[in-house]
Amino acid sequence: MQLTMCEPATEAVAMEPPRADGFLESPCGVGDSAASLDDIIRDTNNESSEEESTGERDEEVGAGNEVTSSTKTTEVPAEQATNTQTVSAQRPTSLSVAAAAAELGLWTTQGDAEVKLRMGDSGLAAETPLTVDQMFTSAVERFGDSTALSWKEGGQKKSLNYRDYYQSCRVAAKSFLKLGLERYHGVGILGFNSAEWFIADIGAILAGGFAVGVYTTNSPEACQYVAENCKANVIVVENHKQLQKILQVEDQLPHLKAIVQYKDALEEKRPNLYTWEEFMALGRDEPDAPLDAIISSQKPNQCCTLIYTSGTTGTPKGVMLSHDNLTWTALSTSRHVRLVDAEYAQEQVVSYLPLSHIAAQMVDIWVTMRVGGLTHFAQPDALKGSLVDTLKEVRPTAFMGVPRVWEKMQEKMKSVAAKSSTVRRKVASWAKDVGLQTNMTKMSQNGAVSRTSVSYQLAKKLVFKKVRKALGLDRCKKCYTGAAPITKDTLEFFLSLDIPLYELYGMSESSGPHTISGSNAFKLTSCGKEIPGCKTKLHKIDEEGNTEICFWGRHVFMGYLNKPEATEEALDAEGWLHSGDLGRHDQNGFLFITGRIKELIITAGGENIPPVPSRMR
Repeated sequence: MQLTMCEPATEAVAMEPPRADGFLESPCGVGDSAASLDDIIRDTNNESSEEESTGERDEEVGAGNEVTSSTKTTEVPAEQATNTQTVSAQRPTSLSVAAAAAELGLWTTQGDAEVKLRMGDSGLAAETPLTVDQMFTSAVERFGDSTALSWKEGGQKKSLNYRDYYQSCRVAAKSFLKLGLERYHGVGILGFNSAEWFIADIGAILAGGFAVGVYTTNSPEACQYVAENCKANVIVVENHKQLQKILQVEDQLPHLKAIVQYKDALEEKRPNLYTWEEFMALGRDEPDAPLDAIISSQKPNQCCTLIYTSGTTGTPKGVMLSHDNLTWTALSTSRHVRLVDAEYAQEQVVSYLPLSHIAAQMVDIWVTMRVGGLTHFAQPDALKGSLVDTLKEVRPTAFMGVPRVWEKMQEKMKSVAAKSSTVRRKVASWAKDVGLQTNMTKMSQNGAVSRTSVSYQLAKKLVFKKVRKALGLDRCKKCYTGAAPITKDTLEFFLSLDIPLYELYGMSESSGPHTISGSNAFKLTSCGKEIPGCKTKLHKIDEEGNTEICFWGRHVFMGYLNKPEATEEALDAEGWLHSGDLGRHDQNGFLFITGRIKELIITAGGENIPPVPSRMR
């Protein structure tokens, strides 16, 4: 494995591979401050239709599906743990961690700093690092005329192809520079998913700033903290309601230079307040040279995006993600789940989960861009009931839902079934029995079932196809669940309807996904196997055999912005990311989450035991 320092031309300088001589002795609490993305969906039901949620649990998010043989191509040095090893050792002191970081440069807490990349010697881990601009221009060259973004506005369908999408991002970047965006300063984005959200995000990155998503149900005080922490020069808001939050704390934001509202007419005129049209007009006639100079100076190992934890038990932490974190993770994920390039058949997804969360960003923006896919924007009231209507209209080829979304679908189908005739109920019950038995057999054989029974074919015709069509999933071959634990009952319910839900697991600190299950590597309640180029290590934390899940790969974040102590708790001296989650591997390398370190119960006899499996929490 190599550790490299990146130049703008992405030339790599090999460094000494890290040793494996020290790991956590006590829980790091990486994710103790973050709530579940699934909680976002629950909370959203209590908010107005254009809102999502402040909460996020950074410890269990991601995107993707299937396993490829390339997962073994990048090897961690032999002295580091393999997938099935359990390691127990003393954790280095803060001084030793700081010294190792200074020597190896695996992490930083400074927004303008660079880190060494966790390069591999072969396979995907050895892929040439790319900046966001390099990945985007490659997509334009390959898929320029393919539709990239699609949405409805006033009942009319609108879209952008990849060429126009990229040019819009460049115009936005020049507009940000015109407004005074400084290098390594933030652009906050506060609103529901839209083309403007994407363009503002990428425009900020191209201009040399940080793209910073802000939860739409954040209080004014929470918005103020994030904006001040990232030194936001510009904040982009969706509407008047979100604008008022920023105006309430405007005098506490010394770095703020302008506000842009991208939906609805402005209800008041103020200096440095712009509509989206006014904002884009600022950069339209600006020369390209200054922007091109910034883009050409960017390096894959520099920060470009900040993902903020919710701070439910403390102040939010800004997770620093590099260009390489985003572009490489998008590549590894797309290969792992076997997405198809648009040159052959275009993948289509629906964007509805909060983009301030890494799960939605990685799926909707970066993975989709990697393969030239099409992202459709749902309506702001998607989580109020319109999501299924959008799914039926779009008919996505891949769909990610948090557990609450799947649970609501399950509840609705059960409610409809209860009102059906006796004959229909009996047919449905029979079909579900056949579906569950068939899919459990497939699961036990890693999907390698050459023939299916006549009963299954009949059940598929009578029930399964109709259910998929009713949900808008008739073209969807990849259905995922993540961001929070899902019950076995829900997994089996959909499996019985011939809709396997592939679980995934990761963190904001791992750029989203770390493990993903898929059709040829699928076990109920397992989070699957590592995406290519990544490794898992189980660190023994006590004498009862509880083990903490640790990550290694180019998806591991740079550090927490301006928070060295928190960064030292998350990353050990060797660069392994400690999740704070308890887990185990089975004999086939499938990862199972068993709990959280800080939820361990100490019995009267002094034994540490997890209260319940984490997916049941």
